[in-house]
Amino acid sequence: MTHEMQDEPITPVTTGEAQPLARVRLGASLFQDKRLSRHGTHSCSTCHDLATNGASAVARDIGADGKPLPLNTPTIFNAVLSFRLNWEGQFRTLEEQAAASLRNPNIMDSSPGAAAIKLMADHRMVARFREVYGHGPDADSLLDALASFERTLVTPNSRFDRWLNGDPAALSPAEAGGYKLFKSLGCVSCHQGRNIGGNLFSRHGLFKPLASPNPVLLRVPSLRNVAITAPYFHDGSAASLEIAIQRMAASQLNIGISAGEVASIAAFLRSLTGDISFQSAPRVP
Repeated sequence: MTHEMQDEPITPVTTGEAQPLARVRLGASLFQDKRLSRHGTHSCSTCHDLATNGASAVARDIGADGKPLPLNTPTIFNAVLSFRLNWEGQFRTLEEQAAASLRNPNIMDSSPGAAAIKLMADHRMVARFREVYGHGPDADSLLDALASFERTLVTPNSRFDRWLNGDPAALSPAEAGGYKLFKSLGCVSCHQGRNIGGNLFSRHGLFKPLASPNPVLLRVPSLRNVAITAPYFHDGSAASLEIAIQRMAASQLNIGISAGEVASIAAFLRSLTGDISFQSAPRVP
């Protein structure tokens, strides 16, 4: 290796935890199933598009009530690697987060139990639940299947991960320079670890306003796949990576950075895009 990975504040992401294939396939079906919402208008994939970035391309998605959601939708990719879930970090597990989304009147406007009752009317779905859990759909098994699928949604093999694993040619000189700058300016103090964020809380607007003032305390988002998850921030107010970098530097670090420094950091961040197609081939025992 050309560098010592143990000295780096960021570590590579690997494949997801192995899950039983039948359970994952059931969860994948449920993730796409609009019957989980009260009026049959929304599925998990309505706001979390697995074919693109695990989220959407708008500042705020439209909820079940026809109104924009209060906050920008975080990507589901690599969510399992975060120590808390959602912008405010209210949830510790994927099961808790899924249950809350089902109950939220602005999102699915239903409940795990109500969704399970709907599925009981589908003999094919009942057979699939019996195959996996030994009984028909119920709230706990529905949440377990969804979470099992979501645990497979990791995106390994970014160019930066390949560089961390010892391939010096995986990053261009500009990208490697951007990483050095990312560290030297202090960005890495919040965005580090396996998920390059997602492992602590922070206040925003420390020195200058960043985005909408509320919520004040946020879970630091992961930067994995950040180049494809615009718009940025909890209110979706930063349309481009470059705008987000400039505003973060001013707000959180109290520094002004040049256009060249912005471009350098953006080059590094674009190396963090992993293999999103991996979610279609989850690990199984």
